[in-house]
Amino acid sequence: MPNTIISTDFKFPGQKNVYHGKVREVYTLENNLLLMVATDRLSAFDVVMPKGIPYKGQILNQIATKMMLDTEDLVPNWLIATPDPNVAIGEACEPFKVEMVIRGYMSGHAAREYKAGKRMLCGVAMPDGMKENDKFPKPIITPATKAEMGDHDEDISREDILKRGIVSEEDYLQLEDYTRKLFQRGSEIASERGLILVDTKYEFGKTNPETSGGKIVLIDEIHTPDSSRYFYAEGYETRQNNNEPQKQLSKEFVRQWLIQNDFQGLEGQKVPFMSDEYIETVSERYIELYENITGEKFVKADVSNIHERIEKNVLKYFK
Repeated sequence: MPNTIISTDFKFPGQKNVYHGKVREVYTLENNLLLMVATDRLSAFDVVMPKGIPYKGQILNQIATKMMLDTEDLVPNWLIATPDPNVAIGEACEPFKVEMVIRGYMSGHAAREYKAGKRMLCGVAMPDGMKENDKFPKPIITPATKAEMGDHDEDISREDILKRGIVSEEDYLQLEDYTRKLFQRGSEIASERGLILVDTKYEFGKTNPETSGGKIVLIDEIHTPDSSRYFYAEGYETRQNNNEPQKQLSKEFVRQWLIQNDFQGLEGQKVPFMSDEYIETVSERYIELYENITGEKFVKADVSNIHERIEKNVLKYFK
């Protein structure tokens, strides 16, 4: 098994503090900069799995970088540089405490709620007579409150967000506008690759009002297999008509494996054992995801000493 990066403890020049998220480690630096390390940790049902997935961090970081460059004409983002395959450096922002989830199709969490008889999700109506993986008449935005590590994100309606003062109405309308524009562009990019962007989530922050005017920017990842669900376009209609499962490109395959092994992140449940062979198949699926989503061949970075490589590349960038 190749080496993986599970945790970090860097001491970068001008470092002020570090935050350990579910998958990313975020270093706050001087001069209003953030440095984000994408680890190989795998999170499912808001639980971090005990083993890392080889090259996963590199894959997520490189997809997110490419997608930010492909959408920066529509929505400003935080990104300044990517000095290492696992590292992104950008402008420090105050994150909004909501994730903007947008769904073009009735899949995943929406389908599970629908099967349970619910026809409202985050205050948005879902039409009667739909079956799993059907396309919504138009994409729906179903926000979630951002959880701290280990806690579950929670569905929330636009009305509750405004009523609780989590986001101002002016800012929230901008978030919705940006979310729809990004999803439209993401869907177009996916279509060019023979894929369907089924659903995804975006995270936004506000830049420093004094140095950068307090503008809303896209942060974190975008259109990656961890934040998005993709179907293969070829055969979609046939599979729907025959009531067959869709061929997916997302980490849903990991969730399904966990469900089959009696784990959904519920209290008292134990994460099932993941063999090296299974971990290897997950890594191969992530590489397949990368190549299909970007249309480019994946080039494996040197993982003989990932920590040393990252430190060297970051120090070289700052010099």
